[in-house]
Amino acid sequence: QVQLVESGGGSVQAGGSLRLSCAASGHTFRLYMMGWFRQAPGTERQFVAAISQGGVSTYYADSVKGRFTISRDNAKNTVYLQMNSLEPEDTGVYYCAPRSVSSEVDSSTSYGNWGQGTQVTVSS
Repeated sequence: QVQLVESGGGSVQAGGSLRLSCAASGHTFRLYMMGWFRQAPGTERQFVAAISQGGVSTYYADSVKGRFTISRDNAKNTVYLQMNSLEPEDTGVYYCAPRSVSSEVDSSTSYGNWGQGTQVTVSS
């Protein structure tokens, strides 16, 4: 089972950038599509981005297209989320997870074994 640890969150002003990392343990990381989700207080967990096992295919929520970039390094068992031009609406706890069932890429129910999350706060 893949164990995940997210890092890289912090507090930035609008327009700033952050790079999130999600480090996985185990030898099966490369077998999984990986996703990033975020959750603001009182809201549902929201899809942000996903990347295929080999990194060839990427998927983004409309709200982050052109600003965020997902990537992965299977040799390091790590998936990244580069976030540029951050907006206050990007504030939340960011989670990564492997896609465990072959259903909608942008649905949190398709993912399991979530990490503990990393807080991102964007001030205006």
